[in-house]
Amino acid sequence: MPQYAILIYEKETPGGVADIPPEVMEANLRAGDRIAAMGARVVNEQGLQPSATARTIHKGGMVTDGPFLESKEVIAGFFVVEAADLDQAIAIGRLLPIMDGAVEVRPLLAE
Repeated sequence: MPQYAILIYEKETPGGVADIPPEVMEANLRAGDRIAAMGARVVNEQGLQPSATARTIHKGGMVTDGPFLESKEVIAGFFVVEAADLDQAIAIGRLLPIMDGAVEVRPLLAE
């Protein structure tokens, strides 16, 4: 079954996870059961530490603090799912609650 990365972009909040409304956290926790009910499978899911903890390695090896791109939204977390096709992966992405950002669904390269 093909695999897809589902990237969750949100505006970063000062209190991190503590600032996420309870209903959003609960919806995220229920997503795994809803994904399984669709016949797909979560291969991996991860939340990320705040962007201030990121380091970017540039061409030539220089390392800088923070993410490479300056933007309003940061990658808050990601899923890797096995889904029948891109349409099903998009349906899975629509299950994820977004406070003020977006969800990106991207096919992974086949091994």
